[in-house]
Amino acid sequence: MDKPASRPVDADAVLTGLAPIVSENTALLILGSFPGARSIAEQRYYAHPQNHFWKILQALWPANPLPVGNDSYQKRSNWLLERGLGVWDVYASCRREGSLDSAIRDAVVNDIAGLHLPRLTAIAHNGGESFRHARHTRTLGVPVHRLPSSSPANASWSFERKVAAWREVFERYLDIP
Repeated sequence: MDKPASRPVDADAVLTGLAPIVSENTALLILGSFPGARSIAEQRYYAHPQNHFWKILQALWPANPLPVGNDSYQKRSNWLLERGLGVWDVYASCRREGSLDSAIRDAVVNDIAGLHLPRLTAIAHNGGESFRHARHTRTLGVPVHRLPSSSPANASWSFERKVAAWREVFERYLDIP
């Protein structure tokens, strides 16, 4: 069977982000900038295998393995929620060719305040592009932190250094072993 030809991405097409993963028990909301091309294609946050997001979380909760196999994304989403985490992006839509934040154009910001998270104690921006919106997230009245990006493009930070920085923030708000 022949492999289907890959279709070029239309750089002028408006891309739409993913729905938030949150619950009434979300204590720490992790905000990325906008899903990468693979995440959009698969409709899963942090789908690129080189992104450290899921690996960092697993390192923070080593006794609680991340689900794998059938329905693993839904199970991983539940795994996040069970730990008081939520995930979303600062941008609802944008134009972008590829996955780099530097290529984002015509971005529309998500209504983060509209989430109505009664137990929210902090917001953590995953990377610099997301953190550019900290002035808006600070209006929600909770501490706002900048995490080193989990992206494979953030090669200046080792995995171990990323885990340590994320742990420092997470320990303030969540039950980390």
